Amino acid sequence: MKFDIITIFPQIFDSYFSESIIGRAQKAGLVKIVTHDLRRWTKDKHKTVDDKPYGGGAGMVMMPGPIFKAVKALKKPAKQKRRIILFSAKGKKFTQKDAQRLAGYGQLIMICGRYEGVDERVAKYLADEEISVGEYVLTGGEIPAMIVVDAIARLQTGVLGNQESLKEESFSQENIAEYPQYTRPENFKGWKVPKVLLSGNHAEIEKWRKNNLKKNV
Repeated sequence: MKFDIITIFPQIFDSYFSESIIGRAQKAGLVKIVTHDLRRWTKDKHKTVDDKPYGGGAGMVMMPGPIFKAVKALKKPAKQKRRIILFSAKGKKFTQKDAQRLAGYGQLIMICGRYEGVDERVAKYLADEEISVGEYVLTGGEIPAMIVVDAIARLQTGVLGNQESLKEESFSQENIAEYPQYTRPENFKGWKVPKVLLSGNHAEIEKWRKNNLKKNV
């Protein structure tokens, strides 16, 4: 699966995507993540990607021209099953169900907004969907892109070393979250691990875990 991320700050992604599970997945060829500097598709010497909003108002708005050019250049091969995503505060809140749905695509082109937002024509005529990661304001779309890539990449076959981990993870079944987890030491500052987890009785352990699943609220 390929992720193409359009941004004006491509270096932001380097450290996160080069480490841990995502880094190993890329080295193994299980996923491919490419960041693209939007300024490559500008036509003036200053590499301008934003301008003042019509009607007045604070801040600057990202222009549609460079974004449309970037997406057109990245839509290869033409018959690829792809989805174009714009990260936006007014987008649909991203969930695990969205991650599972988007994991079925061969290519995801992600547009990271900045400044006061992106020209509405990008959302209306170019993007297939707008995604938000929560009801709060962020400086740009780069952090949402990291969240979405991480959530989708780990669903690709072979990315997680233990597929059972994927089955048992939080939110893998509707809105049920994970059971509590404990590790050594058995007694930490007087707080002890539940005895059933030390018993070796797998049936009782499974029962305890089911009884201690926490709902996502």
